[in-house]
Amino acid sequence: MRRRHILPGFGLSLGYTLLYMGLIVLIPMSALAMRVFSGSWEHFWQTVTDPRVVASYRVSFGLSFLAALLNGVFGVIAAWVLARYRFPGRRILDAMVDLPFALPTAVAGIALTAIYAPNDWIGALLEPYGIRIAFTQIGIFIALTFIGFPFVVRTVQPVILQLSAELEEAAACLGANRWQTFRRVIFPALLPSILTGVTLAYGRAVGEFGSVVFIAGNIPFETEITPLLIISKLEQYDYSGAAALGFVMLCASLVILLISNGLQAWNNSRNGTA
Repeated sequence: MRRRHILPGFGLSLGYTLLYMGLIVLIPMSALAMRVFSGSWEHFWQTVTDPRVVASYRVSFGLSFLAALLNGVFGVIAAWVLARYRFPGRRILDAMVDLPFALPTAVAGIALTAIYAPNDWIGALLEPYGIRIAFTQIGIFIALTFIGFPFVVRTVQPVILQLSAELEEAAACLGANRWQTFRRVIFPALLPSILTGVTLAYGRAVGEFGSVVFIAGNIPFETEITPLLIISKLEQYDYSGAAALGFVMLCASLVILLISNGLQAWNNSRNGTA
């Protein structure tokens, strides 16, 4: 006998879901792949291995990785403070965490450039010491940290809220100090969510354009990111070259998402959820 679902309309809703996913995701991605493979393999390989492009890979993927690691540290601290302590202005601070989500990335880039430019605010204070932030890799690193920070906080914060304080009290009663309690009780429970948040922040930073393009300076072989090269090739009507770089970024994003989904499945299995 055919099993009936409690909620009706499963077949219809599944059909709408597949149709929507096909129109929004699968068809555009398929069009990109068709554009890539419609050209010659030599042109594709020359495009994705060009020294200037390889240098942009190092900037995009390398600085995104470092920014994700930094967010993994301070994002956990911020999530712990917001979840465990009550203090004046906590709700305002909690809302500010989501600001990179709501703020247009171009606005974020302009704001960061205005702060760290050599003749503005913080940049003017650092310029006499020979420290430059804007138009360097340090500026790109700050921008990528800015846009990736909420992913770690919002991934770790619910797990901290679910942690029972009784576990920490029991560890203290058994003679564990604060470091031992964190290392053996708290950190193992938070590790899957921390890795998931770091992976999501990394994936977000890899494809970032708006907040980086203003503060980067876009110097070839130094501060040029891969998304900017895609735009440059489109402006030069090199559609196959832009598609080739876009395909590389798409493959990288898929790998990052698969890792993130695997970490989420690991987290769910540890928490005993489906």
